[in-house]
Amino acid sequence: MPKKPLLLAVGIASFISAGALAEPVPAPGRPTPSHSPCLAADSAAVVRVAGRFHKMLSTGDTAGINAVLASDLRVIESGGVENRQQYLSYHLGADIEFAKGVKEERMSFSYRCEGNVAWLVSTSISVGNFRGRDIDNEGAELMLLSRTREGWKIRAIHWSSARRRPR
Repeated sequence: MPKKPLLLAVGIASFISAGALAEPVPAPGRPTPSHSPCLAADSAAVVRVAGRFHKMLSTGDTAGINAVLASDLRVIESGGVENRQQYLSYHLGADIEFAKGVKEERMSFSYRCEGNVAWLVSTSISVGNFRGRDIDNEGAELMLLSRTREGWKIRAIHWSSARRRPR
């Protein structure tokens, strides 16, 4: 997962402008649908899917990863946007290699869930060696998930990282 710094807002704007989170517009005179928080079981399921995704990256479980990714997945990283097919075909292998070779420690985590959409924001420290290069990075991740008939699926991931600065 060699990552370059990206503005988180750019990734969110790209995802929203693609219509992934578009809500129906109520008819004139009708109230706007309310956003209800998820139930505790939903919240636990969302956090579990995100955790499983990271675990599957580090073990190379491509079948498991394939199962938790939505058909309209978008991965935002290094100044580009990949769809599901592009990610699975070209980028996933490098992400697995990176996750296997570089120790990642989650530093902070925030979570929000409303109705059928949830988002998680986390930061991390990654230390190790990737393809002969020493890695000592700070990272940030935004993951968007939605409820489907098959359970919660990852709809978008935005990764950003930069070398850690001495403190």
